[in-house]
Amino acid sequence: MSSDLTFITNEDGNTLLDRFNALVKDTTLFDCLVGYFYSSGFYALERGLENTEKIRILIGISTNKTTYDLIQTASFEGHSTLLLSNKDLRNQYSSMVKEELDQSEDAFDVEKGILTFIEWLRCGKLEIRVYPSEKVHAKLYIMTFKEGDRDRGRVITGSSNFSQAGLQDNLEFNVELKMRGDYEYALNKFNELWENSADVSESYVETIRTQTWLNDSITPYELYLKFLYEYLKEKINLDKQETGNEYIPEGFMDLQYQKDAVQDAKLKLEEYGGVFISDVVGLGKTYIATLLAQQLDGRTLVLAPPVLIDRENPGSWPNVFLDFGVRQADFESVGKLDHVLSRGTERYKNVIIDEAHRFRNEMTQSYESLYRICRGKRVILVTATPLNNSPNDILSQIKLFQNARKSTLPNPKVRNLQGYFNTLQKRLDGLDRQQDREEYMRVVRENAEDIRENVLQYLMVRRTRASIAAYYSEDLKRQNLKFPEVEDPQPVYYHFDDHTDSVFLESIDLIVNPFKYSRYTPLLYLKEGTTHPEELAQKNMMKFMKIMLLKRLESSFFAFKMSISRFIGYYEVFIREVERGHVYISTMHTNAIFDLLEEDNMDKVASLIDEKKVYCLPSSSFTPAYLEDLRYDLEILKRLRSLWDTVEDDPKRAAFVEALSTDPRLKDQKCIIFTEAKETADYLADALKERFGDCVLEYHGSSSESERIAIIENFDAKARRPKDDYRILVTTEVLSEGVNLHRSNVVINYDIPWNPTRMMQRVGRINRVDTKFERIHIFNFFPAGPINEEIGLQEAAEAKIAAFIEMLGNDAPLLTDEEIKSHDLFTKLTSRKTITGEDEEEDLELGYLTFLREIRDSDPDLFKKIKHLPKKARAGRAADGSERSVVTFFRRGKLRKIFQTTTRGQEAVTGEVDFLRAAELLRAEVSTKKHALGPDFYSLLASNKAAFEDVFAIESTIAPSRASRGGEVKFTGILRAIQRSPAFTDEDEDYVGKVLGLIEDGALPKATIKKILKKIEFTPEPLPMLAKIRSEISEEFFRPAFGPVDISGPKEVILSGYFAGGESA
Repeated sequence: MSSDLTFITNEDGNTLLDRFNALVKDTTLFDCLVGYFYSSGFYALERGLENTEKIRILIGISTNKTTYDLIQTASFEGHSTLLLSNKDLRNQYSSMVKEELDQSEDAFDVEKGILTFIEWLRCGKLEIRVYPSEKVHAKLYIMTFKEGDRDRGRVITGSSNFSQAGLQDNLEFNVELKMRGDYEYALNKFNELWENSADVSESYVETIRTQTWLNDSITPYELYLKFLYEYLKEKINLDKQETGNEYIPEGFMDLQYQKDAVQDAKLKLEEYGGVFISDVVGLGKTYIATLLAQQLDGRTLVLAPPVLIDRENPGSWPNVFLDFGVRQADFESVGKLDHVLSRGTERYKNVIIDEAHRFRNEMTQSYESLYRICRGKRVILVTATPLNNSPNDILSQIKLFQNARKSTLPNPKVRNLQGYFNTLQKRLDGLDRQQDREEYMRVVRENAEDIRENVLQYLMVRRTRASIAAYYSEDLKRQNLKFPEVEDPQPVYYHFDDHTDSVFLESIDLIVNPFKYSRYTPLLYLKEGTTHPEELAQKNMMKFMKIMLLKRLESSFFAFKMSISRFIGYYEVFIREVERGHVYISTMHTNAIFDLLEEDNMDKVASLIDEKKVYCLPSSSFTPAYLEDLRYDLEILKRLRSLWDTVEDDPKRAAFVEALSTDPRLKDQKCIIFTEAKETADYLADALKERFGDCVLEYHGSSSESERIAIIENFDAKARRPKDDYRILVTTEVLSEGVNLHRSNVVINYDIPWNPTRMMQRVGRINRVDTKFERIHIFNFFPAGPINEEIGLQEAAEAKIAAFIEMLGNDAPLLTDEEIKSHDLFTKLTSRKTITGEDEEEDLELGYLTFLREIRDSDPDLFKKIKHLPKKARAGRAADGSERSVVTFFRRGKLRKIFQTTTRGQEAVTGEVDFLRAAELLRAEVSTKKHALGPDFYSLLASNKAAFEDVFAIESTIAPSRASRGGEVKFTGILRAIQRSPAFTDEDEDYVGKVLGLIEDGALPKATIKKILKKIEFTPEPLPMLAKIRSEISEEFFRPAFGPVDISGPKEVILSGYFAGGESA
């Protein structure tokens, strides 16, 4: 660089830092007058100043925003100059230092430079002062050389502050003055200001040591508490919040766990536009959602199963809303969504969907209607079981309030929800459920954990009874509330004789293997073939009928015999019609056709054909194999009938009646008996009435209104008109959701509840938060085959369950509704944890939250200290083994991420850890000793930072599976082809553009696209095609989804924990 250079602009290598380094190495005195001196950048000049005898830094404090505001006020009041007290100056300067270090890079060079800075302050080589006037705006650097050097000194002045930007990065204009007169004038002026300034050297050291990330006194215990505080701080004080507009009805327990859930749900709802209220069954989700509705502005629409909007049902939504004084609400059955659409949805701001897990399949008409209702609203999904096995189970529910490809969730990884869930699904697609069962189950668990970490933590409120009992024990005690003790479900075994056992096992084999179900799959036999979707639908029908027969077999011999007889009758009629040249096909009215044909009611059949509910094809359109397979199936059915004609006794019913008559837990108690089959319910009710008289009530889908009211009066503890006419209730699945039956504490599952979730829902009818019983009893019936003293009853029952599950092979999930082994199924069905939800992970987050609240309330000084610990705080500790590691917690807006980098030999391995794992790693006691940070701390930290940066590069790498977008791709192609049609107006072109935008955002349901494609399939002209498209895409679809979450703020290092490893490391 030329010594004659005058202007310094930071361009083309002409940086102020380079010029300083060239000059300061020869100085005896270096003086700075600046708006702010960034000591975090001091390391860049440290070496050049080593031989300098004295460094004086004078800062114009008025650059601080708070001080600037004070100055403006003083000027307005007529004061020409504002001089602050020395105490005020030191406080202001301390705040500036803290803010600088909060924003600075936590890197080795920065720390080393600041430590040298402090060392020079302490030995007197360096002084810092602040000048308390708003009139100091200069950036002045004065260098005094040794006697006899080139000249007495130099001055650099201009626009640059002492910062990375000012010294190197920004375009600046600075000028170097070499004239002695300029040097002396500047030095005299500097000395004059220096004399009237305040020394803040000690304030600087104190601030660095106590209020910044260079604080060496932070203990591992304090860092652990800081981690919990920073991660959970949005929730810490939810328990103290009062809205002021709560109305609590008389007799209602004002439970803290429910109030906390309301506040947490409200946070999530306002942030993301939707929330799952998913506490386990019986904890009061209806109350929580109602309390939430109390706090929301606008009118609320509640969609629920019919029984839950019935005003005769004390626990129904209309009654609970009325009790809590929520007036701005309407209620509709989930089966009448079209009624809501016809009335209009503009009046609603909030939508509550009860039993929301029913809307897992987005290809249905009801889902499309629900989507239209929810679009642009705040959506509250009430379900104890939001997530099943398939990752896509929950996606359809999230789409009700989030755009599928432009979600507002914080993690870029899930910004494209459709792509994210497709990626999870692909992990399962290559695995065979039978051959790769262990691997399949492992991936299912990993997917569930991934979804919880990246999606549900932002959208779901879910607690178990065990967590609430553990963490809200004081409040429960105050309210005199004790959850009933749920006993392990009691297995009741019934035995077959050898002959019945042989018939039972042969029946399973015949149902699963040789039987072709040809009556239900006629399209598979068409000579001209069928479409892939129709082929899939026919095969699914076959599987459905197979599962139905197996369930009937296990339910009761009576129900199975009735089903077989009915099948035989239908097959005989169907074969007769095929032989006459007619094949009747319907997707909706199959059984009705056979009944009509058997009655020879051809007028009604013709009417169904005219209404296009049924169509008739000539037998000649089908291959000869069709009639052959129909006759073959009929022979199988007759074989089954003949087998069961030889079985007279019913050991299951006998064991059942015996248990009801003798077991003290059942003998004089109100009992709820569940079965899936109506015929089994009829059969049992008849047997029980014969044994116990008129105290038996039966209920199923065809029962009358008076019977339903009788159930409420006799079994609901909150019935307005309680009666005691009935002790035993036999019901089908129709009462497994939405009705409270808690005047009973006994549930008997007469059929095996193949899906454990269903058992949880059934028991939830009696396991209510306000039950008066201390214990809940569950009884499950299991076939145990012939009496065999060489094997235990459990082993025998497991063998029978295995016969069902393993013979079904890959179709087994259709029976159990989830992937599960026969042994695991028996274990789940005999464990209380399945009922209480404790088979899930304990809600440890709630435990940590409770722990923090206890510190807040019992040790406010510690809580305050933790709250004020600096950003980028760090602490070291010893660790077992030789591996060293750093755990770092990052945040950007709402996004929180934790990474750990560990040294393993010569390499460092970086991975993401979730909150619970991080809390476990950072957990410490008050007595846990500090350990010095190792020399590799910053390199490990840098690896964690790089991993956090990668989070923001991952969004573009996740794309939806092309196969899953077949309909969307086709529709997009059509829209683009017609968009610039000469016949279109500008408005038409804009409309097509908007529809393309909906597809791009993932905001058009698959069912809608499928309908449109079918409707326009034979419409080649653009204008008629557009008219049909408009008719299917209603205005609701164009409502914007909820606004985006801001994650555009700074990427922050919140804290880091260093694990030193063993001495051998």
